[in-house]
Amino acid sequence: MAVSSVRFGPGVTREVGMDLEDLGARRIMVVTDPTLSKMAPVQTALESIKASGLTAVLYDRVRVEPTDASFLDAIAFGRDGGFDAFVAVGGGSTIDTAKAVNLYTTHPPADFLDYVNAPIGKGLPVPGPLKPLIAIPTTAGTGSETTGVSIFDYKPLHAKTGIASRRLKPTLGLLDPDNTRTMPRQVAASTGLDILSHAVESYTAMPFSERLRPDRPTVRPAYQGSNPISDIWSLQALRMVNAFLVRAFDDPSDDEARAQMLLAASYAGVGFGNAGVHLPHGMSYPVSGGVKSYRAPGYVTDHAIVPHGMSVILNAPATFRFTASSHPDRHLQAAEALGADVSRARPGNNGDAGKILADRITWFMQRLQMPNGLKAIGYSSSDIPALVEGTLPQHRVTKLSPRYAGPEELASIFDAAMTAW
Repeated sequence: MAVSSVRFGPGVTREVGMDLEDLGARRIMVVTDPTLSKMAPVQTALESIKASGLTAVLYDRVRVEPTDASFLDAIAFGRDGGFDAFVAVGGGSTIDTAKAVNLYTTHPPADFLDYVNAPIGKGLPVPGPLKPLIAIPTTAGTGSETTGVSIFDYKPLHAKTGIASRRLKPTLGLLDPDNTRTMPRQVAASTGLDILSHAVESYTAMPFSERLRPDRPTVRPAYQGSNPISDIWSLQALRMVNAFLVRAFDDPSDDEARAQMLLAASYAGVGFGNAGVHLPHGMSYPVSGGVKSYRAPGYVTDHAIVPHGMSVILNAPATFRFTASSHPDRHLQAAEALGADVSRARPGNNGDAGKILADRITWFMQRLQMPNGLKAIGYSSSDIPALVEGTLPQHRVTKLSPRYAGPEELASIFDAAMTAW
């Protein structure tokens, strides 16, 4: 079990300078996106760093839903700057970009794909410790401040992939509810549904005890399968989503709801950061990577975008109907944590677990104004072969599915996900 240190509370962003000073850092690359660069979370972090007598250099070219090209741009900036620490202020795109900069500038590989997950890349292990990275999330969703995963869109294949290693985990996550005040309602919906799927996927993933033991402990994957410790965090995250997600969506001034969703993101991050996710995430990567012209409301970008949480949740109901026969009890427990009534559920592999969980997730999708399936964001049945082709290389997550899903099974799930209700 590997977890980042976190600190939670209103105003903790102001402490980042003192933390960096205590870590011995002197020259810090502050990573963010163009929209956030002029907003309070970034300005507060910069002021704190400068107040501690340290040098802060701002990089504000992070791409929302990053690509290999945007990673390389940030890596080049980091390589030329002589930095001894990194601060990421933003959502998962920003934190994942900072992780990549830290890795590629600390241990430069011969080729960009060396660290990228197989079979797209070589999946080489990270050879040693990285420099300090402090993550300051401004969205409540990815949990990237607690995970050793960095995700990007690999344009040559029109599909997302990533880099995974415990050594990528940030040194510290500063969870400041003040930083989510400016999050648009649509962003709160998408990122909140990402938390939901993180937690359900990690709780229903193939059990760790059914996976092969690695040759050495150091090469044990970051994603190990469902396990007794992750289970605790994942279930609690689901209970928090049930209690606070709709409140945070309906009323951005609901401080309690926003704070609890920020915590829920980290709770789910602890869960899936060690257990892993499976088919909804694996299937989401070609959905977001192959986007045509759809632009999600609430996201300020100069390109078509299906936000990560949206791309994940659109596949989730169909997926859990498919996987429920493997471990129906776990699917029912997840549904119950999300507020579903399971008292009259028929037990067993042919029971109601899949339908109950899928129906509860669909309720959240409708309540949070998500598109009604993949068709609503521009996909059709003719796209299914390409979506399947983009999912098959995602071994890091698809192999954690509790039920085998080959090309035919994936095609069937994508077909069912075209319309959600």
